[in-house]
Amino acid sequence: MLSNHATRATTPAFMPVVPGLHVLRNVFVNLYYVAAEPEQAPGPWVLIDAGLPGAASKIKQHAAETFGADNPPVAILLTHAHFDHAGGLAGLLKAWPDVPVYAHPLELPYLTGLSSYPPPDPTVGGGLMAYLSFTYPKHPYNLGARVHPLPADGTVPGLPGWRWLHTPGHTPGHVSFFRKAGKVLVAGDAFTTVRGESALATYTQKQEVHGPPAYFTPDWDSARTSLAELMSLVPEVAATGHGIAMHGDELQHQLEYLAVHFNELARPKVGRYAHRAATADATGVRSVPPPLVSPWVKGLAVVGAALGVLALATAGKKKKKQTYRAPYHDNPARPRSQQA
Repeated sequence: MLSNHATRATTPAFMPVVPGLHVLRNVFVNLYYVAAEPEQAPGPWVLIDAGLPGAASKIKQHAAETFGADNPPVAILLTHAHFDHAGGLAGLLKAWPDVPVYAHPLELPYLTGLSSYPPPDPTVGGGLMAYLSFTYPKHPYNLGARVHPLPADGTVPGLPGWRWLHTPGHTPGHVSFFRKAGKVLVAGDAFTTVRGESALATYTQKQEVHGPPAYFTPDWDSARTSLAELMSLVPEVAATGHGIAMHGDELQHQLEYLAVHFNELARPKVGRYAHRAATADATGVRSVPPPLVSPWVKGLAVVGAALGVLALATAGKKKKKQTYRAPYHDNPARPRSQQA
């Protein structure tokens, strides 16, 4: 049953949101199983997003439990292709060789090997999830002919009664999905229902409406416009990429408050993209502003703090020599072979 006062401790990792819509919490990110005809389950269904790398076996297990062992999805739909939303694709496409993937045309460069996303900004957000973002995978995927653009008319493959909306900002081709019946919104990372920059909040899953994850959002003007568009739908239920689904008046009140006060509550005051967006087109990233603080400096600060805690915890014990590496490369544009 939907609640606006849920936490990780009170919710299972896999559960129904509304009839015909199930969520799987994959460590800290959500993906969704959507029945084409909820009253005719276990009939045709689609998967929205694909979780973290290594998630395929768990995704398939819950799919078999819910829709039958020999009933693959009609399609896999991506809100966007960040590593935590597309990481499980490799295993899923191998298991389901005939299942197509759909994404917005502006998301295709990151799914066909043309371009990496703009680099994250670990200086914004003020939490451990943000500080460590320079370590997160940023490489593009290359799905070849398996990935297709979403239909231009807004219809959703495999889901009659749903439509997709272009909600850029968090990524150039970010989309959300809306079903008018019941006013159900699958918002991706256009907004979240947890403070995603905080490791503690991510662990507890305390429900609150927040903006898109700040460290991975390179266009705040577009993010603000997208949030306002989603608020205008007056969703009754919002199922997001991070956090537990919220509903009703509390959801609508918090969404409206965030939309009105977006620049104060969501947009960083200072940061790489705070006042200057990255630019992208159908071939991928075109330009990014320079970092305000070297990711290496930020990374070393985090590693230094961790080493300090470790040193205190092991004081008086024999210490072993260790090497720490921060695998960060600030090279967001297309691979060198693609550059002009």
